[in-house]
Amino acid sequence: MGFIKLVIFGFIGLTVIYFSVSLYSRSVRKERLEDEFDENHPGGDDPGARDAFVSEGLQAYDASIRPKLIGLVYVVPTVVLGTIVYIINAN
Repeated sequence: MGFIKLVIFGFIGLTVIYFSVSLYSRSVRKERLEDEFDENHPGGDDPGARDAFVSEGLQAYDASIRPKLIGLVYVVPTVVLGTIVYIINAN
């Protein structure tokens, strides 16, 4: 029963971490895109163009490998925990 609780609460904890890292990573990327646009267009003449630029950049970000790598938040702790349990029980 204790193992099931560990798995459930571990999954909940990893999910919170996953969403936190995802939101942070996306916000950093959005900020970089906004800064890049402001750097190339110092007048800030067209807010619609800025929104379009940021939107296209975020779509490119979503298609890249970075957001997929955040999924390692689930994989790495699971593999480490499984390896530790295996090593402890093998002896």
